[in-house]
Amino acid sequence: MKRRAVFLCLFTLAVAGVVRSHFKEAAPGVDMTTAGQAYLKTLTDEQRKTSLLDYDTPKRVDWHFIPKDERKGLQVKFMNDEQRKAAMQLLKSSLSEVGYGKARKIMQLEALLRELEKGRTGGPIRDPERYYFTLFGEPKEDGRWGLSIEGHHLSLNFVVDGGKVASSTPTFFAANPALVMSDVEGSDIEKGTRVLALEETLAFELVQSLDDEQKKQAIIADKAPAEIREAGSPQPPADENVGIRYGDLNDQQKELMRRLVSEYARNLPRPIYDERIDAIKEAGPDDVRFAWAGATKPGVGHYYRIQGSTFLIEFVNTQPDAAGNPANHIHCVWRDMHGDFAIPAKS
Repeated sequence: MKRRAVFLCLFTLAVAGVVRSHFKEAAPGVDMTTAGQAYLKTLTDEQRKTSLLDYDTPKRVDWHFIPKDERKGLQVKFMNDEQRKAAMQLLKSSLSEVGYGKARKIMQLEALLRELEKGRTGGPIRDPERYYFTLFGEPKEDGRWGLSIEGHHLSLNFVVDGGKVASSTPTFFAANPALVMSDVEGSDIEKGTRVLALEETLAFELVQSLDDEQKKQAIIADKAPAEIREAGSPQPPADENVGIRYGDLNDQQKELMRRLVSEYARNLPRPIYDERIDAIKEAGPDDVRFAWAGATKPGVGHYYRIQGSTFLIEFVNTQPDAAGNPANHIHCVWRDMHGDFAIPAKS
């Protein structure tokens, strides 16, 4: 009990350093419901048929982040200015300021990819307006409804019930290039841009800080997998949890792990952030595990996951970027081990 109490204190101190201005203090479910109602009011009858689906449709749990010819929902490209403004306000209501900034940068990276891939034939469509908004059920203060905002390298999924966010997973972000290594004509993305910087650099710091005995526990494979597990599946992977326990880290390593988990959690508004962190604390931290695969330095394929009884973080960087730079293409996700999409996971 004493060790757990110390952890709770340390965790609180660690995350207190997150700038409060990164979060909105209002209840996100209420904000999202209001923004959802405002968005729907801007649509034509035909657009509503595309953007507003039944809550129970199988499309609600059909998620993915790869380039696709078609997706559920209404594409930003086919919205007028008023509709786009309302859609972006809906996106903003569902995320913290940090998360919203990352999401918008991910969209803008599509324009950079379009420039880098000019002249290639048969490839996927690269378009910063190719993102889709879907509501599942009418957004009402006393009702239950869902939201999907999705496109290449972004998949945000929510359930709101009675003005409270009942589910916020899967929460998927990605970046290609992970680090923009040159200025590209025709793109507003500057050289040096790194949308998911701390998700990678903190993990490198953590794995590089491990001693030889700790690495035997933490490093599960010499080669990184090509992709996160169960990509596109309605529920998170149920594999046995592996890696080094939080309880087996030293104080500096624990601090790095807390900061890394916090970096993912703070993409969401403050109340959801608090719920995610509180759930980890209440479940007990010692058996949360950190697992690594692949190289422990940049530029070579690498992968990690952090998993506890309530959550799973998974990160992979193995693909080259559009300019051919190796291992410069990140995919990462936060999932709910109790069940994504407000659907209880099978035990």
